[in-house]
Amino acid sequence: MQCPTPHIQHRPDGPTCLQDQKKNNHIEVKMAEDAQSTNANHPRQAASPSPPPPAPVPLTPGPRASRLQQVFGQALARTLRANSYANFSGCFPTPAKHVPASLESVWRQLNAKLEESAKAEFDDILHERDAVRHLNELDRLVGEARHRRDNGQGESRVAPHTLTPDELYRAHLTPYLQEAQSSLNARIQATEAENAELAQHIQSQRAEIERLLSSLESIVADIEGAAAAASHFSKENDLRQEAFKMDEEVKARSEI
Repeated sequence: MQCPTPHIQHRPDGPTCLQDQKKNNHIEVKMAEDAQSTNANHPRQAASPSPPPPAPVPLTPGPRASRLQQVFGQALARTLRANSYANFSGCFPTPAKHVPASLESVWRQLNAKLEESAKAEFDDILHERDAVRHLNELDRLVGEARHRRDNGQGESRVAPHTLTPDELYRAHLTPYLQEAQSSLNARIQATEAENAELAQHIQSQRAEIERLLSSLESIVADIEGAAAAASHFSKENDLRQEAFKMDEEVKARSEI
């Protein structure tokens, strides 16, 4: 509800309007202070502990990139030296004899074109593969690794006098225990290999024993069959002998 302006005559409501204005001003001041405190706290929240971005890799050739370009230049120079005028003119003896100046000019142009095209192709390869930046990055990583190695970064150095007796004892005993453990592991592996070989040999022997038992059972069955046949034959032979005896007795009685 807005307070009436001064030109309107409402005298009885004057003090009330002043109080309302004071309240509104107080509220606005309070809101402004809250906004300022919020804005002041916002940068603290935004400033999170994020790792810094890596340093940009320079495009100027470093040691490895410079060495690569140097090796290429030396190889190209040796190639051009191999294509000397003496070798070139030996391939064209007739022009070398009659127009040596023209042949030498052609040779110079050929070498210049070869050198120009080789350098252009080499530069295209470097640009296509982004070799300079990658080699510079490799130089940076190697330099950081050497710096950490030389300064002993990443290694927890503990003063010996701060160690307890048990830690010192374990520190001196650990190498011997590791050596003994490696020796025991080697012996265990050798024993396991021997056990596996023996187990395989035992399995083969068991299979051979089973084959022998099966063949022995068949032999025993054959022997039993032969014994049964022999006993049956002996019984039949006894009957024949008795029959012969009876015939002899009958013949003897008939003669009497």
